[in-house]
Amino acid sequence: MTRRKTSKRKLILWFLLIFFLGTAGAATGYGAYLTKKAEKVTQDAQKELDRGQKSKKRKKVVDPNYDNISILFLGVDNSEKRNKENPLSDALVLATLNEEEKSMKLVSIPRDSYVYLPTEGYKDKITHAHAFGGVDASIAAVENMFNVPVDYYVRLNFNAFIETVNSLNGISAEVPFDLKEQNSNDVDNAIELEKGYQKLNGEEALALARTRKYDSDLERGQRQMELMKAIFNKASNPSSINKYGSVIDSIGSNMKTNMDFDEMMSLKEYVINRNNITFDTMQLEGEGQFLDDGLYYYMLEDDSLRNIRTSLQTHLDLYQSPGQNDDNSDDVSNYADDDENQTQEDPM
Repeated sequence: MTRRKTSKRKLILWFLLIFFLGTAGAATGYGAYLTKKAEKVTQDAQKELDRGQKSKKRKKVVDPNYDNISILFLGVDNSEKRNKENPLSDALVLATLNEEEKSMKLVSIPRDSYVYLPTEGYKDKITHAHAFGGVDASIAAVENMFNVPVDYYVRLNFNAFIETVNSLNGISAEVPFDLKEQNSNDVDNAIELEKGYQKLNGEEALALARTRKYDSDLERGQRQMELMKAIFNKASNPSSINKYGSVIDSIGSNMKTNMDFDEMMSLKEYVINRNNITFDTMQLEGEGQFLDDGLYYYMLEDDSLRNIRTSLQTHLDLYQSPGQNDDNSDDVSNYADDDENQTQEDPM
């Protein structure tokens, strides 16, 4: 298992910062304006899951003010040309947040991971889950992989990525190789970049994040994390303050989530005290393989999956958390893991 404990600002913190910029600083007029703007776009982005508020692996609905929670971030591969209700998921990051420790674990899930899809009843690439059944199907697959509840989700269209980078007037990043890649409208070789550290616009940054021709799934995940860090660094620069409104608009118009604004606000301490927050980023190890159907899959290493599963369960304190919003003081766990919800393996 590749594990790197770091205080670097990762994907989740970048996302939270964008929405909490108006509350983390002084109560200025512009800060209040940003807060109201963030509240409005969050309201417009609301989309409840078919399952309802509560994961089947929870006995009760969680309260992020008191409970350890998990959030699944999905980047979906969509464009005006595709315009699908349920496109493929091109990036998946599961975050767990421990309220007492004020710590966060993040695991990047390669899109070609060969896993069991509970909604379909067979194994397939996890990227297909969203195409088959939307966010609910993706959540079911992730919950089954790690045997943990997924309490919240945030789905971002890649247009949010492009528009956010452009709103910040570009970002600077290292391009590790010469590349030719299609743009967001699927025009082949529309984006050409040379190796080296350089300024990228939104389309160029997306091409670097998405390309799969030049390195491995693991390195691709790392590239995406590095680009998120570059966005955060640019957004957190004082010179970008006057761009925050446009950034919030960029995200809000391309986002769906089941977190309401008050629930997001309950996590603002992760932003205010970001230098003191502990981050642990994890990557699922495995190797690429072509199966009998002629398609490429990422075959997860059993030990890597098992170790990350245990780490996430421990971080969420699933078996002995004193559930502060639980009415039954004798039942100290807000975790439902009966036979119906046990992790499923390949039924063959």
